[in-house]
Amino acid sequence: MAVDSGDEPTFSLVDVLEEDDELEEEAYAVLGGSDPDKCSYPQGYVKRQAVYACSTCTPRGGEPAGVCLACSYKCHEGHELFELYTKRNFRCDCGNDKFGGLKCKLFPDKVGCNPNNKYNHNFFGLYCTCDRPYPDSEDQVPDEMIQCIVCEDWFHGRHLGCELEECVELQEMVCEACMNKAPFLWSYAAHITAPPLTKVSPCKEEVEVNVEAGDGEKEEEAEESVPCRNGSLEASRSLTEDVEDKVLNSAQVVPNGAVGCKRTHGQMEGSVPTPAPPPGQCKLVALEAKGLERMRQGAVFWPYVWRSQLCTCISCKRAYVAAGVPFLLDESDTVLAYENRGRAAHEGCDPLMSALNMLDHVQQLEIIYEFNDMKAELKEYLQRFAVEGKVVTSEDIQSFFEELQARKRRRTSPCQYYCS
Repeated sequence: MAVDSGDEPTFSLVDVLEEDDELEEEAYAVLGGSDPDKCSYPQGYVKRQAVYACSTCTPRGGEPAGVCLACSYKCHEGHELFELYTKRNFRCDCGNDKFGGLKCKLFPDKVGCNPNNKYNHNFFGLYCTCDRPYPDSEDQVPDEMIQCIVCEDWFHGRHLGCELEECVELQEMVCEACMNKAPFLWSYAAHITAPPLTKVSPCKEEVEVNVEAGDGEKEEEAEESVPCRNGSLEASRSLTEDVEDKVLNSAQVVPNGAVGCKRTHGQMEGSVPTPAPPPGQCKLVALEAKGLERMRQGAVFWPYVWRSQLCTCISCKRAYVAAGVPFLLDESDTVLAYENRGRAAHEGCDPLMSALNMLDHVQQLEIIYEFNDMKAELKEYLQRFAVEGKVVTSEDIQSFFEELQARKRRRTSPCQYYCS
């Protein structure tokens, strides 16, 4: 980013391209697992999909309803829609009894309602414990929104009731209300999540928090961060193993729960080792026998491998069902897994590669060479603007391609021969 003579911030071409790539990557991650052309209703309660709420058809005060990606395009074009990110085990409502006389254009034959759908105030554009919209024109405090993986509501970082960790991309968050609905999670949290940890329910006065020098500066930087919406990742980055190791190995946990932005891979997997109990013994019972507890207050951020450490004995499975969280045993339920599937699907249907596959080997090589030449020339051409801080206009781009075509015509034109 650059600043012009009028002290107005401006963005260079590099900034714009990087931002565009990031937005495109996020869009593929969120939408890649959903079909933009076919209503998802025939699939039943889809394990996870992108969901939208239409305030034009189902305004606040009525019954909440959600529509799939395809219906948001085909049936609700021009309507005011709330993007709800993804929802688990949801079936498209478009055109059912909640929409009055509106019929779904893609799949009109639907039952009156979907009784197994879960709804909350998100379907009316409201979020967090403060029950406010996002973005909120009346809220001037920069903050990020993080999604609880259980209730799937979104929360302001400052309303989670805990110190917000700076590196949450590869972690999942469970809000305090959901932790209390599945209280056995507190026992796991004492062993799997980062400190503070204490022995058997101490008084608040007994917990001493030591903040390293410089932590205050980090907090100020966090307060000044640009608001964004991510799902504890989760916002979902598709990282290779090398990048994951780089991120995870660049982190550390400072004493007594003052969380910094550098944690080792082992610390991400669990601040306290959780060895397997003897065969036939419940893992949860074994953990609780250690007497280690965590204050049951605030949201909990879990390392990205935490689900694999949950006990799967019959008794615990029944507890998950009773608490309404059996999906915690399914590691493919995570938003990160969903986003990775979307990215993989996008990479597998690259239109350029599809077109190349229809050509013979010689034609493929010719097109690849031409494409690489054009890309190199365009990069060199645009680099001049980036270095000089100039704005690229449509005329500049048009001029580039006209010159490129002229050079191509000169190369392909037959030579003229003259005889004396």
